[in-house]
Amino acid sequence: MKILVLGGDGYLGWPTALHLSGRGHDITVVDNLVRRAYDREMGVESLVPIATLGDRVRKWEEISGHAVKVQVGDLTDAAFIYAVVAECEPEAIVHFGEQRSAPYSMIDREHAVYTQVNNVVGTLNLMYAIAETDPSIHLVKLGTMGEYGYPNIDIEEGFIEITHKGRTDVLPYPKQPGSFYHLSKVHDSANMMFACRVWGLRATDLNQGIVYGQSTIETDLDPVLATRFDYDAVFGTVLNRFCVQAVTGHPLTVYGAGGQTRGMLHIRDTLACVTLALENPAERSEFRVFNQFTESFSVRQMAEMVQRVCPTPVDIAEGLNNPRVEHEEHYFHAANTKLRDLGLQPHLLDDGVITGMMELVERHRGRVDLNAIAPTVEWRSSSSILKTASPSSDASFLAV
Repeated sequence: MKILVLGGDGYLGWPTALHLSGRGHDITVVDNLVRRAYDREMGVESLVPIATLGDRVRKWEEISGHAVKVQVGDLTDAAFIYAVVAECEPEAIVHFGEQRSAPYSMIDREHAVYTQVNNVVGTLNLMYAIAETDPSIHLVKLGTMGEYGYPNIDIEEGFIEITHKGRTDVLPYPKQPGSFYHLSKVHDSANMMFACRVWGLRATDLNQGIVYGQSTIETDLDPVLATRFDYDAVFGTVLNRFCVQAVTGHPLTVYGAGGQTRGMLHIRDTLACVTLALENPAERSEFRVFNQFTESFSVRQMAEMVQRVCPTPVDIAEGLNNPRVEHEEHYFHAANTKLRDLGLQPHLLDDGVITGMMELVERHRGRVDLNAIAPTVEWRSSSSILKTASPSSDASFLAV
């Protein structure tokens, strides 16, 4: 297939582009390179050095023999995305091209507005481009399990059957997002469902859990092909943070009660899930939702797993002030059968996976900035204490 991978320079977009290219698909990477600009704004870097997008593409072509095309531009620029869709004539579009950090969206008004405009307007422009160019294009978009919140009932896959006053209907599952970032994903889902219903588009919404790991078959071929490993308080994820703290001999910081439970999946399963969605496309006028995770763990459980695997003794610091407003002990049981029914064979989190992550940290230990780990964004304040430059999609200083 001809496939556009939007956000194809990012943590998940880059290895997805390589994986699909390796399977013989004709790939065009689309990115505005702003993820690299966020690092500059936050004053942090990926633990693993990241080559320029141009160097990445050249190395992949050299190793694999597969060409990957690149288009640099912003989805909030309607003319740009219309031109890309018309020129590339894709059969499918994989959409990772959004600001993906909850803490970043909660820094202050500017960052909240930027996140929602970037994400919601970008996706709206994309849907209009599809509708007016070729409505048969299959849109596979990354959502988040965080759209649902953490209700005291089972979480279904996108929709729930409700009986009210003697009448029954299947309705979108109620959403209780936990940040302005998660709210942007809720808006995206509603807009996509509407576009499928009124324009006959077809879309798959992948409500993904927290992704861990940095190693894929393709990115392991050469250091130039490596993807990101974020551990900082704004863009890092909890398991990455615990591994960095363990390797550097610092206590594993558990905020609040530690019972916050999340769906998790290995980065290789993200690639598998996207591939399954593409190779088993939605029908015209169909909006479908897959809950994309393989296991669930509490923050406390993850800390205990890292503590057990760490070759040197490490403490767990529990009960620290939680910068987020969230339930710290809650029921969590979510359905995730649709991707398994399509053939997903999960890579589960075990001691070997955690050991591999800690070995990666050890190899790049000299790049760790311990000052970047402590949280600086406070949900309860409309203006965070974090002082940064204004968010911007101007990444023209970055070499392609």
